[in-house]
Parts: sequence; structure tokens; C-alpha cells
Amino acid sequence: MTGVSMRFILLALLLLPWPARAIEAVASFTVLADMVREVGGDRVRVTALVGPDGDPHAYEPSPDDARVLRGADMVFVNGLGLEGWMTRLVAASGTRAVPVVTTAGVQARRMQEDGKPVEDPHAWNSVANAPAYVASIAAALAAADPAGAPAYQANAARYTAELVALDAWVRQQVGTVPPGRRRVLMSHDAFGYFAAAYGITVLSPVGLSTEGEASARSVASLVRQIKAERVRTYFLENSADPRLVQQVARTTGAVPGGVLYVESLSPPGGPAPTYAAMVRHNAALLVAAMRRE
Repeated sequence: MTGVSMRFILLALLLLPWPARAIEAVASFTVLADMVREVGGDRVRVTALVGPDGDPHAYEPSPDDARVLRGADMVFVNGLGLEGWMTRLVAASGTRAVPVVTTAGVQARRMQEDGKPVEDPHAWNSVANAPAYVASIAAALAAADPAGAPAYQANAARYTAELVALDAWVRQQVGTVPPGRRRVLMSHDAFGYFAAAYGITVLSPVGLSTEGEASARSVASLVRQIKAERVRTYFLENSADPRLVQQVARTTGAVPGGVLYVESLSPPGGPAPTYAAMVRHNAALLVAAMRRE
């Protein structure tokens, strides 16, 4: 090969449209990280700060988290008060990335917590809200990476269609349970959106945050309600302390229905490694238990 030919080959290689490096994205917790991966595809590399089986309410950031955040191109958060620790972490990290609040298009559920009005942050637990998360993620990625906008839009459209079908499946499954049997006991009040969307009653000794504490009076009141309504099944949560709900269960005679994945996914080999798998796992356990009520 002549020197001239080699120069032409090298010039041609330099002119090829080499792919840009992947966007480094950080998501606050695993459920959100999975959604970002679905929309971002190969153009985005995603890291979750709160890992599998982690609790996003009570999370304590580490120095490594600050380092990861400092190197991020984009940061995705749930908002609605879920990540109370994120503001401090962003300030400490020195990151230039402005957090994208993915619940911007969600109609927040409002309720009372310790006598104060609050917004329920667990919006992802109704699959009907998931397309709003996807739209926020796709818009943010397209703004940061215009060349990838067509890919993000296509991924978002595909994923949204899957989520709409998943929402219909959950409704169909819950619809097989008589309304009078749609009652369950859980560790804390994280399934409000699910309950409202699919017509079930969820009882819990602790409020929206796992950091809250139940008073003796509230637990006694809950026990009376469970006995009156004859709730026979309780569920543990993969990221919540099980002791209080087990105490209530012993007092009422409720039996275990399994482990729900409410605020974080399972490790890859577990039953809920993705958001869609999490929803299917939870719905299957809940429906099976409610049918036995």
C-alpha cells in the first residue's frame, strides 16, 4: 500500500461520524434508573444512587455518591419530597447538572401526614402515571442531546405502549377480585396511588415515609380496623423494616402474603429487576392474596 493510499484511508476514517460518548446519567433510585435506561437506550449510561432493595426515604449519601454526581451529565429525581437528602448532596458534590424532576407531569395525590398537608411521592406505583415519567425523561434527554432526539422519542413511544398495556393488565387482574375483598395490610403507606387507581384498600401502621413512627394509639386504631374489616393478609416490603407490620399481624391473626417491591427494584436475579417486572410481581401477589380474603 502506497503512502498516498494510506493517507486517503486515514482521512476517510477521520471523516466518519464517530459516535459521541454515552451520556452519564444519575438517577436517585432504581425504579427511576430503569425508566431512564428504557428511554435512553445505548446513548445513556445510568447509575442509581439508592441501589436494589434500598430505601430512598432514609438513604444516607456517601462520599462516593458526591463523586458520581460530580461526574454526571444529567441527574434525574422523583421529586414530591421523596429524596430529602438530594439537595444537600447536589450542593456538596459541586455538580453542574440541574436535577430533572420526573413527576412534573403527574397529578400528585395530596393527603395529611402528622396533621399537615403533604404530597404523596410514590406516584410510580400507579402504572397510569408512568407515561408522564417517560415523557419528562425523553424531553430532558432530547434537550441535552439533540442528535439523539429521534432515538429517545422512538424508545419513549415503544416503552409507553408497553406501559399502557401493563396498566390494562393490572386493571384486568384486580377486576377478577370482588370489591369487598380488595383489602391488604402493608408496612407503610406507599401504595396510595395503586389503591386509588385500581380500587383497593391498603392499611398500614406507618405513613408516607419509612422514617415516620406509629403511635400506640394509631396502631391500636389500625388493629381495630383490621379486625372489623377482616383483613387476613399482610405484606412485607423489600426496603422497609418488617417488625411493626409483623406485630400488627400477630395481634390480628393476619398471615404473610409475600414481599412487595414498592420503592426499589430487586437485584438482577430477583423477581423485580425492572419496573415492569416489579409491577407484575406486586399485582400477582396482591391479587392472589385478595382472592383468598
